[in-house]
Amino acid sequence: MKRFLTILLTALALSGLLCVTASASGFDGPAAELASIGILKGGAGGFDLDKAPTRAQAAIMLVRLFGAEEEAKAAYAAGDLKCPFSDVGETAAPHVAWLADKGLASGTSEGVFGASSPCTAKAYTIFLLRALGYRDNVDFTAAGAQEFAMGIGLLDTSMFTGSFLRDDLVALTYQALGADLKGGETWLLASLVKSGAVDASAAKPILDKMEAYRNLQSSGAAAAQGLDADVDAKMGMSFTIKGSGGGSAVDISEKTDASVKGNIKMVLDKDLQMSMNMTVEIAAEGTSETQKVEYWVKDGVTYVRSGGEAYQMPLDTGMDMESLAGLMEQSSAQAGPAMLPFIDSISAKASGENIVYTLKLNGAFAGLVNGLLDQILSGLPSEGVEMSFTLGDSAIAYTVDRNGALKSADIDISMKAGYSAEDSGDSLKADVAVDMEMTMDIKAMGKNVKISYPDLSGFEEIIGGADGPTGITGTLVP
Repeated sequence: MKRFLTILLTALALSGLLCVTASASGFDGPAAELASIGILKGGAGGFDLDKAPTRAQAAIMLVRLFGAEEEAKAAYAAGDLKCPFSDVGETAAPHVAWLADKGLASGTSEGVFGASSPCTAKAYTIFLLRALGYRDNVDFTAAGAQEFAMGIGLLDTSMFTGSFLRDDLVALTYQALGADLKGGETWLLASLVKSGAVDASAAKPILDKMEAYRNLQSSGAAAAQGLDADVDAKMGMSFTIKGSGGGSAVDISEKTDASVKGNIKMVLDKDLQMSMNMTVEIAAEGTSETQKVEYWVKDGVTYVRSGGEAYQMPLDTGMDMESLAGLMEQSSAQAGPAMLPFIDSISAKASGENIVYTLKLNGAFAGLVNGLLDQILSGLPSEGVEMSFTLGDSAIAYTVDRNGALKSADIDISMKAGYSAEDSGDSLKADVAVDMEMTMDIKAMGKNVKISYPDLSGFEEIIGGADGPTGITGTLVP
């Protein structure tokens, strides 16, 4: 049981660290903000974020992002624009006509726009790149559009769920508003306000938030390539574990105080390379135990050493490694606008010679974590395993020095995690609630981060070997 707690607490500490990254459902807040500046409009049923967007809806959004909605409507009403597609209704006709006239959108076949067909993540990403000033077959190709977009900080949250919904469209649109136009002379929302396409007073709260975030992101931009940080976390945890194993019933309820202290290094070049060493101290019911956990990622393989055991498994089991690498490039929350849809508020306050930025996250982060968990579990050759994650109130305070460099992050979060599994007649269900305070002191960023590895040749393979997924359970829960 202690080993289970050790691994779990270390994972929770890492989850807290990754709050510095980005999430993939529940973007109600960003949807309301987009509506406040006229970019998104809902219907009688609200914003319908759980539905797939149509190509007609995407076309309307794109014209608004070009700041051309009034121009398109006026030209269409005057007869200067005609919609060349027979399947486009009157609501979207001015927008589709304007896009067709500018060469920004084409149909799915001769005379057919595919107005009611679902808009794919790739198609909408291409639309957004055009709105930012990038050109097809000059700056990007259709096949490589999403990879190119990720390189400028646009994260398609549907990659964690598999379905591109209006929720994901909202997240991508919100990111695009905070992204630089091609050339870097300004950013999209600022340009729309300057041109008068978006009302300045309505946009001010969003502009203020995005400007503060942009200042913060520049302070830690180098962390998109590498991060070396000392981590010190304190947790209060309550958990229940019920089930059966080896013919014996398990029924445990306990409250535990714990601390996790150590170092994490990530190098984010072509492939993710990582090392983590943590010392975990657990105190419960008048007893305490200390254990060291070491974790490495090298050349697509994960290695773990803890409690006298050493095992390895492929990092890419069931996961799109290109997508994972793109996500990890956001790990400092400084590499682009991908974090924006997950921020409820951000403030900046002077503290001596430093500036402290305080971010409060919205509930969408939990959606990302659950999406990641689903992908991980779907790739394991095992059935009957479920995991869930819920994020409560959370805030992250970043300290930036007078030279504009990121110094530290203080994270205060509450979260709940659930785990259930069935295997060969045995079952296990665990529910954990955690309140955590964590400090991350940054020692190096970018190319200054170096990782050294121990001899990894003797680590037991537990995916695809004789033990299989049972080996994982056996490792974590003796």
